[in-house]
Amino acid sequence: MGAGLNKVVFQPPQSSYEKSTRLIELKTENEEKIPAYFIRKRGATFTLLFSHGNAEDLGLILGYFVEISDVLGVNFFLYEYSGYGQSTGICKEENVYADIKAAYQYLRDRLQIPWQQIIPYGRSLGTAPSTYLASITPVRGLILQSPMLSIYRVPFHFRYTLPGDILCNIDRIPNVRCPVLIMHGTRDELVPCWHGHKLYEIAKSKGLDADAYIVQNADHNNLEIQAGEAFYEQLKQFIAKLEQKEPTAELQAQPQLTPSAHQPAPSAQSGASGARAPKKESPKPAPAGDQPVDAPTAAASS
Repeated sequence: MGAGLNKVVFQPPQSSYEKSTRLIELKTENEEKIPAYFIRKRGATFTLLFSHGNAEDLGLILGYFVEISDVLGVNFFLYEYSGYGQSTGICKEENVYADIKAAYQYLRDRLQIPWQQIIPYGRSLGTAPSTYLASITPVRGLILQSPMLSIYRVPFHFRYTLPGDILCNIDRIPNVRCPVLIMHGTRDELVPCWHGHKLYEIAKSKGLDADAYIVQNADHNNLEIQAGEAFYEQLKQFIAKLEQKEPTAELQAQPQLTPSAHQPAPSAQSGASGARAPKKESPKPAPAGDQPVDAPTAAASS
């Protein structure tokens, strides 16, 4: 059932970009090669490790995140899933988790960015690898946009996780120890808003510092547009809170993910300088097919 479900759930689009020297090539523990892209913001404190949604790839999202890196005053590290874009391999749950581990280990062990400055940020499908990462290693915060409880629970209100279910955020959120921001639209037609509500309730019941931002009449794919400036203000407030507060003792005691065999071991790191003041304007998400700023050359359509 799991293998068949993977084929239904993961829907990679035709690659919107070509291989490029601008891309970072990561090797996962499953021996797959995935491209990544680092958007560096001078003076930024935090790096947001972004996991994209379904039917997307790096070429379709890069331009948008170049813009909001300026707006939020943060770095962004974007990575591809196995079987998407110019990655090798096939799309399946275990590969998605291996992919984000490779991205995180590259940030921490190769770029020497301490976990105290890394914030996983997942959208839709991407909330699963983001929650998974935060459940197995300390990170400074966790941002979940339009998250699901699990795949089986999208159409059904199951009380327990059934065999064969995948992307089970509901089973991993109790193991998260960092602050969490959950954002969801009340008219989400793909992942009902009650999924976000339930994850928020679980996080609060476990004593986590959790915030919920529910956008009235917003749907699944246009949450940022329908929320407008308030969406970016919510992100700014969450990031500012992380900068002002020290990590809890429980978070600091969380066991760390061991270094990858493909990356050097981590060493002592010093914190980055304060974040640069963000701009006031809100960017508009780039429509699918737009050429991203400073992106790899888009592949010609066939």
